[in-house]
Amino acid sequence: MAVPKKKVSKSRGRKRRTHQKVAIPTYTTCPECKEAKLPHAACPACGVYRGRSIIRQNVEEEE
Repeated sequence: MAVPKKKVSKSRGRKRRTHQKVAIPTYTTCPECKEAKLPHAACPACGVYRGRSIIRQNVEEEE
């Protein structure tokens, strides 16, 4: 069984992990309301996904 002979230093371990980063999520524009949204997800502003209203939005009426 392979066992390390000596402890790996913090800097050496961190150098090895420099490429393990979290990617910034990409955003697209909603074709209905032109707000930024995640691709393949319903728009949080208007609730539309692929041309259909999926999420009901609370629309307050002005009186």
